[in-house]
Amino acid sequence: MNETEKLPLSAFMPQHPSNNPHAPFTASAGKKNNDCKKKIEMFEVIEALETIFDPEIPVNIYDLGLIYDIKLLENNDIKIKMSLTAPGCPVAGEMPGQVADTIAQIPDVGLINVELVWEPAWTKDRMSEDAKMALEIY
Repeated sequence: MNETEKLPLSAFMPQHPSNNPHAPFTASAGKKNNDCKKKIEMFEVIEALETIFDPEIPVNIYDLGLIYDIKLLENNDIKIKMSLTAPGCPVAGEMPGQVADTIAQIPDVGLINVELVWEPAWTKDRMSEDAKMALEIY
């Protein structure tokens, strides 16, 4: 492990909102929804994620493999764990909020929590075949 990999998240995100430099960086959106008219389906979340593009790579974040986990919870609350292509990514402080805000636009959604994680580290192996073809990675 090199020295950069040992640094806490706050070293890459000076606007990190926590006093604890090792605390996870999270973004939230949505509102409590105790009156769900319909249950949110996974495909709805994935479709929303496919509208968000990395500003430097012409591929959406879902196909890039930046979304590590999606949990659909009670009252249509959603928890997402995501990563970025590199810890020094210039949108590190913005991307989780963009994901949360985009998911919040799904009708009947509840509270959304997006956590930025670095383990496991992102690699191009996480990319979909379509993303690899678009970026000419074989």
